[in-house]
Amino acid sequence: MRFFLAFKVMLFTVFVPGAVTLYVPYSLLSRSGGNLEPTNLFLVFPASVCILLGVVIYLRCAWDFAVEGLGTPAPIDPPKKLVVAGLYRRTRNPMYQGILLILLAECLLFPNRSLSVYAVSVALAFHVFVVLYEEPALGTRFGVSYKDYCRKVPRWGFAFRPFSI
Repeated sequence: MRFFLAFKVMLFTVFVPGAVTLYVPYSLLSRSGGNLEPTNLFLVFPASVCILLGVVIYLRCAWDFAVEGLGTPAPIDPPKKLVVAGLYRRTRNPMYQGILLILLAECLLFPNRSLSVYAVSVALAFHVFVVLYEEPALGTRFGVSYKDYCRKVPRWGFAFRPFSI
């Protein structure tokens, strides 16, 4: 059972966040004739730290979804339990923030108009998805406990006092 859950999380990670952060940016840079080598060597280290941090954030959240919530990041196979552990104690959408951090780092490494427009579009799409689908669905599924969580933990910001049940 655990192996199957881990496999589903890994499969989703490769095809969705992997496509969003690797395949699409690479395609945009390749098609627009963009340079696939960093243009400013002084930004390589901070951008690399941001990419690593974004990956760690995503993987921690995927772990929490599987272990705490008994589900995956995929909307078609969400966690069975409300996940309020780990990074979710301080912000409601750390997984999306991790992905956006990776995209921001790529924009620093490869200044390209198409890539920047793409990153902003992804951020807007995340926001619209969260507000119009995810939050209402979680409110319906988890009721009062989710509404309490929303009152105490910011959607995109960072709570200095961690949420506790």
